Amino acid sequence: MRAARILLLLLCPLVAAGGCSRDPDASGKGAAAADAAPRMPTVTVTGDDSGTAALNWQSPVVVMAEGEEGLAAARRAAASALQEGRLYADGESAIPLYLAILARQPDDARATQGLEKALDQLLKQGNEALQSADDDDAALQRASTIAAVARTLKADDEAVVAYLGRVDEADQWARLNAASERELREGRLGEQGGGALAGFREVLKWKPGQPRALQGVAAVESALIRRAEDAAQASDFEAAEAWLTHAATVREASPTIDDARERIAAVRLARIIELRDGGLRDIANPLGLKAAREKLAEVLRIAEPGDHVAADFRERIDLATYYGLFRPGQAFTDNLRNGGRGPELVVVPHGGYRMGAEEDELGASEAERPAHYVRFNRGFAMSRHAITVGQFRRFVEATGYRPRATRRGHSIVYDERSGNFARRSGVDWQSDYSGAKAADDMPVLHVSVYDAEAYADWLAQQTGHSYRLPSEAEFEYVLRAGTQGRYPWGGSGVPPADIGNLTGGNDVSPSGRRWNNAFVGYGDGYWGPAPVGRFRANAWGLHDISGNTSEWVADCWHASYRRAPADGAAWFNPGCRSRVVRGGSWASAPVQARAAWRSSSDSDMTNARVGFRVVRGI
Repeated sequence: MRAARILLLLLCPLVAAGGCSRDPDASGKGAAAADAAPRMPTVTVTGDDSGTAALNWQSPVVVMAEGEEGLAAARRAAASALQEGRLYADGESAIPLYLAILARQPDDARATQGLEKALDQLLKQGNEALQSADDDDAALQRASTIAAVARTLKADDEAVVAYLGRVDEADQWARLNAASERELREGRLGEQGGGALAGFREVLKWKPGQPRALQGVAAVESALIRRAEDAAQASDFEAAEAWLTHAATVREASPTIDDARERIAAVRLARIIELRDGGLRDIANPLGLKAAREKLAEVLRIAEPGDHVAADFRERIDLATYYGLFRPGQAFTDNLRNGGRGPELVVVPHGGYRMGAEEDELGASEAERPAHYVRFNRGFAMSRHAITVGQFRRFVEATGYRPRATRRGHSIVYDERSGNFARRSGVDWQSDYSGAKAADDMPVLHVSVYDAEAYADWLAQQTGHSYRLPSEAEFEYVLRAGTQGRYPWGGSGVPPADIGNLTGGNDVSPSGRRWNNAFVGYGDGYWGPAPVGRFRANAWGLHDISGNTSEWVADCWHASYRRAPADGAAWFNPGCRSRVVRGGSWASAPVQARAAWRSSSDSDMTNARVGFRVVRGI
């Protein structure tokens, strides 16, 4: 009712605070109560006069005979209409008749007195209509029409101004409720601010207990619960919990939330049992293990931690799982056709984990999110150490392969004089971190991802088995080795003693330099890479995976994990130029030693910090 708000703003500043009163006791409240009323929202003049006509009541045409007899008849008709409560609807109503009398005879005292009584009765009818206006649009319309009549009669009267204020308030609530109901119908509930919920709450803020707004709030809660139940039916229990959490904030201690949680828990349990039973039928057939694992992955996704049905299902599949001729944790090597043996490998147990950084992880980037569940349907074997200079030499000598740094004639080394990394000529895979000749037991450096893949291909040809670079998911899986903290050793930023070759605050370079950004209080005795295997193995028997050198993996670089494979396979796009490097190194900042840390590097990149290891299928 925009015009009403404009009018009230001009006529009476107190309207916004409850208005003035024709009769201080008419509503059962005194002036003190009016002064204590909550202040209403401010009024904005929009320039939209579409509601002006509703406030400009035009008196119906009155047919009145000429002369004193006509006036007398009009007086009698007006008095009768007033007594019957017919005040303004037509030309035979009290107010139009009194106005017609006064138009002909302005000093008519009886008409003036009658019009005053009619105005009092009109306001009484209006206030009665307002009693039902909270949830009755027809009553609000009637109250608005009465407001227009009253304004036309006596716009500056205190009681009229007060009444107009109450009508404007009721109109504001009705409009806000209607707008909120429209938001509700269109699905804009306001679980993250705004929307239907904000509108209903605004009404209740100024008018606690307003029935229509209370019903609206309850409807928002019901709509959120419906979304939770729909998500549960779609097996998206994370979303279901999120919707229920939103619903629980709508009304305090609402019993409907607990009821909804019980229904969703029943849906979750039924879905888990259905998947479990189907998986048990699958594993009765040796060819059904993959399907059973897919069902287990779904169960683990939707089950709550500690769910006994999920635990039983997982154990049954684990019992049916095999590792070929191997067992988890077993170490072995393969024969090479040209003599000798390949790198030592360790069988990694199959399983699943949550890959990537959580939303609240300190130092994490968007490239490490969203954290997502990855499951391996079968174990695999990974080289116990990074590939060494001696192992890579055997490949180069057997094949005549020329690695990238050899062909290019330079690589990036650590310069002790400046304390920086710099390009140096004559450096390749035979060089150490400073460009000097590397010992055979050192991890091979200055190799591109293509060089690493060429070595894996050679191993496959020599052994007849599937050798390759690890996928990014496999690397992080082994790096975490069953942990789920910020660092490979858990959540603490303090590395345990002998955990690996990291940037320690106690490490000192040959010329006495120290790291500016290092693990305080940690020292491993090396400035630069250490020979492989000098530090203790992780929980799955692999050395140096959390430090010493960063390592190439098979994946192409993607700026986040959205749509990343859930089965642990490499995310590879043919022809991609940017590849992924994982794991901390001897020269990595502490934030880069986190389990979820990943970096993009050009495929041709070679430097003194990056090596690689291999994976073999079993």
